[in-house]
Amino acid sequence: MTHFNNPGKSVRGSESGNPIMTLFDLLGRRWAMGVLWQLCSGGPCTFRELQNRCESISPAVLNSRIRDLRQAKLLERGECGYQVTDLGKQIITSLYPLKDLSEQWVSQLQKIESE
Repeated sequence: MTHFNNPGKSVRGSESGNPIMTLFDLLGRRWAMGVLWQLCSGGPCTFRELQNRCESISPAVLNSRIRDLRQAKLLERGECGYQVTDLGKQIITSLYPLKDLSEQWVSQLQKIESE
């Protein structure tokens, strides 16, 4: 069972726990991004509703991701259920250019394959 490691502690890809590597380690965990995307796009919700939004996520994995994301201060429990914090929203928003770049990348790969 993995837990969130604060920056400065060893994570996958970084013995020193460089903050960007710590963030990528957290976001790279199974369903971490999916949980954040679902809450950012669909708004706050209960555990059961979040599990339904994520479709194939198991309750154990969802519990684990919620715990990790709460420890990292990217997710919190509010009046309407789980919600993304302002910091979590900033992180997701900062990934939009990478999303756009990934779509350009796929387009280029498809173009090369069709030649």
